[in-house]
Amino acid sequence: MYSKDECEILLNNILVQKMNYQQTLDYLFSQLPMFQRIGAAAYKADLNNTIAICKLLGNPENKFKSIHIAGTNGKGSTSHMLASVLQSAGLKVGLYTSPHLKDFRERIKINGEVIPEKYVIDFVEKYKANFEKIQPSFFEMTVGLAFDYFSNEKVDIAVVEVGLGGRLDSTNVIVPEVSVITNISLDHTALLGNSIEKIAIEKAGIIKTGIPVVIGETQTDSKAVFINSAKEKNTSIVFADEIYKAQNVSHVKNKNLPTGQAGLFLKMDIEKNGELFYKNIESELLGLYQHKNIASVLGAIDKLNEKGFQLTEEIIRSGIKNAISQTGLLGRWQMLSEQPLVIADTAHNEAGISEVLNQINHTPHKELHFVLGMVSDKDISKILLMLPKSAKYYFCKANIPRALPAYELSLEARRAGLKGDVYACVHDALIAAKENAKETDLVFIGGSTFTVAEVV
Repeated sequence: MYSKDECEILLNNILVQKMNYQQTLDYLFSQLPMFQRIGAAAYKADLNNTIAICKLLGNPENKFKSIHIAGTNGKGSTSHMLASVLQSAGLKVGLYTSPHLKDFRERIKINGEVIPEKYVIDFVEKYKANFEKIQPSFFEMTVGLAFDYFSNEKVDIAVVEVGLGGRLDSTNVIVPEVSVITNISLDHTALLGNSIEKIAIEKAGIIKTGIPVVIGETQTDSKAVFINSAKEKNTSIVFADEIYKAQNVSHVKNKNLPTGQAGLFLKMDIEKNGELFYKNIESELLGLYQHKNIASVLGAIDKLNEKGFQLTEEIIRSGIKNAISQTGLLGRWQMLSEQPLVIADTAHNEAGISEVLNQINHTPHKELHFVLGMVSDKDISKILLMLPKSAKYYFCKANIPRALPAYELSLEARRAGLKGDVYACVHDALIAAKENAKETDLVFIGGSTFTVAEVV
């Protein structure tokens, strides 16, 4: 038996014992509401908590240069490509993106390296009591962690991806070198609005006074919103797709790519204002839709060069080509294996799925086996109607609370004319699809980021 004094010593040792990395993550996931897992209940419709956190941390967001990137689709790929270009220029580059696929630390990187576990542990230990007073969301805390890390590590510049929307997103406390909005599509309509124009207003909230803005795609319903916002903020605006256009987009064999890319790269010519600008731009990112994101990247680079950055053609080519190798981007038309060809892509809204279906149609295959998992807090009926009725479906549920139960998904899909079987988890669905597929077939995994996260 322990004496009273010995018990007190043991208890104190337990209380002061430092959490390990997994315990730290468990604390974050359990204590802070997380949109990735629970959806709209975790969304905070103001910047008050983020401002309080930044003040607590000594306002690290003011201690490094940044680029701010919003948009419905393509902002992740654009962020990673821009970071890769800046890395190719020899800069120390922070990269903040969300959500993560495999490890929480994917959200916060410097030159492609994830934030150390020790930094996450020490940060939470140091500020845990303060956070419990502020009561931030998971995302608000993570933004604070990222800005603190980038500041302390003295990055030359950070590429910061908006989490949701723009105007009220936690990242919207930075004053960047350039703001980028890739495109607008109907997504998160319950939070951002049920029209392109309303969503554009939220995205336009990242436009700052005197800070140039680049719009990736010209869209009739959103163009005026962006032009008016730029005028109000007394800043310049360009529409990248009106300047840069891709031609001769194709896949080409390349035996020098990293394992997992199956010896392919994307190749295209880029025209600027109607004249050939770059011949044979190459990219490890294999999605045909990446030409749109490359236009956004080039538009942003123009603005950076106007501010004194020296991003030459050689640097730009290297950065775009090596975006996966240099940043670790996952889940964008990612080839997992061949014979049968297995592809995963995180597209999860109407515009994104449309791009994916276009690429499926351009990918040689006999039968399509579609591993499909979706979330429960979105209207999926329109997406299901878009999907090919000739495919065999493998309905599954990702291991998060937001995921739609596989049986419910199968009932919704059946109403849309889709046929398939129900599986207990994503892993089981993929195994079945690969077992049923012949060498000349295509197995595609998608429907939500979280479905893809379990296979890449």
